[in-house]
Amino acid sequence: MTEPSDSTQTRPQNGSFEKAFEQLEQSVRKLEAGQLSLAEATDLFEDGMKLAKRCNELLSTTELRVTRLQTAFAEQMRLVDDDFEPED
Repeated sequence: MTEPSDSTQTRPQNGSFEKAFEQLEQSVRKLEAGQLSLAEATDLFEDGMKLAKRCNELLSTTELRVTRLQTAFAEQMRLVDDDFEPED
């Protein structure tokens, strides 16, 4: 039985942004160290690209949620302003 390589530990999972980003940082550190064979570096780079894509997807989803919340809040404020009539 073979042990999983270091690169299989960096495959993106359905986890949090923080976990994916941490794994991406680990991949970058290993690549920057330069102590990998070409095959290991290529696998790690491929895994890193998948992690970067996952991080980007999570950020985009969060950005969309925040935009929707801001839009809903702005709409509520507009309705409140329309309903508010100052007394003389």
